[in-house]
Amino acid sequence: MMTWYKTTFKAPLRTNPVVVDLQGLGKGMAWVNGKSIGRYWPSYRAEEEEACDYRGSYNNNKCVTNCGKPTQRWYHVPRSFMDKDVNTLVLFEEFGGNPSGVNFQTVSVGSACANTNENHVLELSCHSKPISAIKFASYGDPKGTCGAFQKGTCEGANDALSILQNACVGKETCTIDVSEKTFGSSNCGKITKRLAVEIAC
Repeated sequence: MMTWYKTTFKAPLRTNPVVVDLQGLGKGMAWVNGKSIGRYWPSYRAEEEEACDYRGSYNNNKCVTNCGKPTQRWYHVPRSFMDKDVNTLVLFEEFGGNPSGVNFQTVSVGSACANTNENHVLELSCHSKPISAIKFASYGDPKGTCGAFQKGTCEGANDALSILQNACVGKETCTIDVSEKTFGSSNCGKITKRLAVEIAC
């Protein structure tokens, strides 16, 4: 069952991050130009779950996500590993797998989110691209998840959105002190305040 595969490829154009899609393979190791990009195991899939119920005591099998899908499918290939002309991909496949679907892609990050408690320093970055906009920012008790954040019932005295826009837009990275010193005192009482941010890259 153990098989070596070897092929050549050209580096994708431009400077966007590069990933290799290893869907269809079983388990093994991968190298680009002799440099390891790590172990892969896309045949290992999260088990299907019929219903999700958060009641009762916690266990690690409760309400899992992406059931029936690979634990990981895309593997990052640093551009520093690749040459401009011909590159070599070597796979050591342990389970058999089918390498016909292996392909390289570039990734374009549209947005990124962060959510952290007060008295921490938050660093925002678009990975070598400038931050083009702040889609959402709230300091207090924001609700929701990335892409669907909403303001909660309390806010800092200073406008979090304006503070983030002034500190981050146009920069590749910015650092924010998550505290009332930055965002002003709030009407949140004694709860631990949080900053939720969504940026556009």
